[in-house]
Amino acid sequence: MTTSAAVHVTAQQSFKAARDVLLRHRADYHTACAEFQWPVLHEFNWALDWFDAIARGERRNQTALWVMHENGGEDRLTFAELSHRSSQIANYLRSLGVRRGDRIMLMLSNVPQLWEAILAAMKLGAVVIPTTTLLTADDIADRSQRGQVRHIIASADLAARFDHIQALSRVAVGGEAPAGWVPFEDGYHCSGDFESEGVTRAGDPLQLYFTSGTTSKPKMVLHTHASYPAGHLSTMYWIGLQPGDVHCNLSSPGWAKHAWSCVFAPWNAEATVFAYNQARFHAAGLLNALVKAKATTFCAPPTVWRMLAQEDLASYKVSLREAVSAGEPLNPEVIERVQAAWGITIRDGYGQTETTAQLGNSPGQPLKLGSVGRPMPGYRLTLLDIEDNETDEGELCIRLDPPPLALMPGYQDDLGNVQYLTGQIYRTGDVMSRDSDGYYTFVGRADDVFKASDYRISPFELESALVEHPDVVECAVVPSPDPIRTAIPKAFVILRAGLEPSRELALSIFQHIRRVLAPYKRIRRIEFSDLPKTISGKIRRVQLRRAEAESVANGQRAQREYREEDFPELK
Repeated sequence: MTTSAAVHVTAQQSFKAARDVLLRHRADYHTACAEFQWPVLHEFNWALDWFDAIARGERRNQTALWVMHENGGEDRLTFAELSHRSSQIANYLRSLGVRRGDRIMLMLSNVPQLWEAILAAMKLGAVVIPTTTLLTADDIADRSQRGQVRHIIASADLAARFDHIQALSRVAVGGEAPAGWVPFEDGYHCSGDFESEGVTRAGDPLQLYFTSGTTSKPKMVLHTHASYPAGHLSTMYWIGLQPGDVHCNLSSPGWAKHAWSCVFAPWNAEATVFAYNQARFHAAGLLNALVKAKATTFCAPPTVWRMLAQEDLASYKVSLREAVSAGEPLNPEVIERVQAAWGITIRDGYGQTETTAQLGNSPGQPLKLGSVGRPMPGYRLTLLDIEDNETDEGELCIRLDPPPLALMPGYQDDLGNVQYLTGQIYRTGDVMSRDSDGYYTFVGRADDVFKASDYRISPFELESALVEHPDVVECAVVPSPDPIRTAIPKAFVILRAGLEPSRELALSIFQHIRRVLAPYKRIRRIEFSDLPKTISGKIRRVQLRRAEAESVANGQRAQREYREEDFPELK
């Protein structure tokens, strides 16, 4: 129990009341927006006050977590079982010296211990730093120092990456614990009765995320016991989750989207979290898993949707009711392929590590292909130009008078201090346009949009047109400096498997571009090349821009680059 009974019930009831408004009006967007209010939370520990309450209620024997492994094995835990296990692990971590406010670096794949550790840390009031297994030893050292890590929970086979990291405790999951580490599984011998040592305030720190760093050094985003657990009511609404659903979200542990849709949104709805644990992504394996689990709701990033669309989707008899995409805007071509195969429309959504789902195409509402939807309940959004004037195309901003519960309180600096948000607005750094019906369309990162011949160019719009070509799987458009036009659009292109770059393919792509894009938007150069990405999978266009500017300045031309002027037949 985190508080006195009266406060405990009030916090739980306030949260449930807000949740129930969204469930009740899941297909009535305008009523949901009008009636929803963020819950009033002063003292709140979501693991104790919400998850454990489910585990004591009528859904105690419902599967809370279902992990299917690619070797055919499965792990299933009910709400009651996961509540008990997480309390055991909380008591174990406490015996190892974990205290309220301590930073725990968590590096695990999609195994049950991941969720047990998250809930356990939350019950203790410790701060989790979720970390992808793709990090190198240098990445870990940087994040450990900047994040002020005191404890480590990691897969035993990754222990060597932490050799030079100072920590009060090191807990190994799976396999034999190396010297200096203790086995996670020893925690299952501890008592399942957990007593909190103090009050958890809603504003206490809960999670510390490092952003993907597409343009600069990753920032440290701090979230509280309110901002993500309760804030993801908006994400629950966007996805369209209902009690009893089986929800699959494809996201790597360590990234905010994993917390979005593998922890808070589904369990806010009292749904089952389903995870398919793959060492490397395999489209057919995932599709078979979705069929076997009879998943009802599914979320994946655009890259995954594009890979799935290369499969014979109609041959997989899925049970999906809802399909959504987030991370970067999804191209209409992929949406149409999925609609034709499964009879459901992928609904785009938008948010950041700093927030929950801000914009989305919610269930039962008219869709506009290419749009990321309308503001989610609880968010007041606007578009501003550089002088803070409202406009129909500008930087997406969140009004802070008052701020939504789902917004981070601020960034943490390298000294451990929180730089709290101030002023009347929070700028997202993303440029959007808004139509007369209130639907928003992504234009690009503020630093990705560029001008060519005095025309404003959205890389995303050109990339969407490019991937409609049957041989293009993925691409990125950046400005190539030009003495007359200031810049011309250049595309870096990845072809579908089995194809090799050629003059004929380049000509085919140029011809396609001429059919679908206005002359001032046409891509004038194509380079067949790999795309630099962050470890979260986002394209680092800033790296491409810099490399292209340097090549042009030095008069260099890439070996696999083709230019419009190379093709007389285009004249």
